[in-house]
Amino acid sequence: MKKITCVFTLILAFQSLLFAQNAQPVLADAGAETVGMSSERLLLLDEHIQKFINEGNLPGGVFTIARKGKVVYYKNFGHRTLDKKNPYKKDDIFRLASMTKAFTTVSIMQLFERGKLGLDDPIYFYIPTFKNTLVLDQFSNADSTYTTNKPKKQITIRHLLTHTSGISYGSFNPGKINAIYTKAGISNFGLSDNTLTTKEMVDKIASVPLIFQPGDRFMYGLNMEVLGRIVEVVSGKPLNEYFKANIFDPLNMSDTYFYLPKSKQDRLVPVYTYNSENKMAMSEDTDYSTLFDYPKNEDNNHYAGGGGTSGTAMDYTKFILALVNNGEYNGKRILSRNTIEVMTADQLNLLNMKGKGYSKVPGITFGLGFALTTEQGIAVSPKSSGTYEWGGVFNTKFFIDPEEDLVFVGLTQIVPFKRPDFWNKLYAILYGAIDD
Repeated sequence: MKKITCVFTLILAFQSLLFAQNAQPVLADAGAETVGMSSERLLLLDEHIQKFINEGNLPGGVFTIARKGKVVYYKNFGHRTLDKKNPYKKDDIFRLASMTKAFTTVSIMQLFERGKLGLDDPIYFYIPTFKNTLVLDQFSNADSTYTTNKPKKQITIRHLLTHTSGISYGSFNPGKINAIYTKAGISNFGLSDNTLTTKEMVDKIASVPLIFQPGDRFMYGLNMEVLGRIVEVVSGKPLNEYFKANIFDPLNMSDTYFYLPKSKQDRLVPVYTYNSENKMAMSEDTDYSTLFDYPKNEDNNHYAGGGGTSGTAMDYTKFILALVNNGEYNGKRILSRNTIEVMTADQLNLLNMKGKGYSKVPGITFGLGFALTTEQGIAVSPKSSGTYEWGGVFNTKFFIDPEEDLVFVGLTQIVPFKRPDFWNKLYAILYGAIDD
């Protein structure tokens, strides 16, 4: 089952701190020149994307760019299947995986600004099973037994938002972590489960020892799954209903779900992967088989707040347009400007200085739920200081650049993706198209 490990994780980063917007964005196609971008230079993106498709490194996908509240790039490339009979369409539905984390983060921040929870509240206030969670001490490689210690402090909501809780991903960490998580039956949590509800999933996570003391360092893990359950407890709604009422419906995101209605399942794109000969293949023709069909599962009240949703590029664009516009889109507010400033402030400055933070690269850090670029980070990226972002394991990405009033969404479906330079080169072209 080693191949499954790459499924339950995520990659990448997304950032923000500056918010200088004018009017609320109204989603409308616009000429690039009307928002200070070069349409000629944006055409270089077409060449770049098509080149990677032609060379067999990318199946294709859907990509959007919006600046100053207007969409300047919204294109589909490539084909859904190897036979090239079914081209990708703009309204195709993609597995968002860890891009779900942004929905969960915004939900927590909504409850925070309504006074329903505190960022430094111990999470056992909301999930009592975490009151007795212990911390891993000694581990035996011989039989996977271990000893534990009591935590020096309780896990807080802030710890979960910054992935400093001591909760990990099992499948992403071979060795003792995966052995412990496998023994507890939680190694492959993160997308969906056919038997456990959200509550049952999170109670199982609470039964496993923390990998380190809360607050000690950054380790990517099942933190958003726990936060999703906290949203349910505080709001009194299942996570899918909370998302719908507080994010999806206000922003008119009509194609984003945990579990797709049957009428929309044919719009879910298949996943590309690699076969035993290291050639690009469809996942249904490999050992992955039906593993990636989880968006078509029956809804059994299991909502993975860290990776369970699927949706379209335009739906996600609406969501991040609201964030870049100080929390408001098309007259609907989902967060306040001040709350977004808290969410996009550097939370790991001290840990970064100790080499225990999100990144050892100066200026590449972490806020609440998002990776963040600060002033030092512009030395290694064309993105502005204050940009925040994240991505998903199926090779999806987004970023929000408040300084440039710019957002980007790129949805493909291939795992593992062997050419991460595709994204870095794409960003360079994108920023090179800004000419005001």
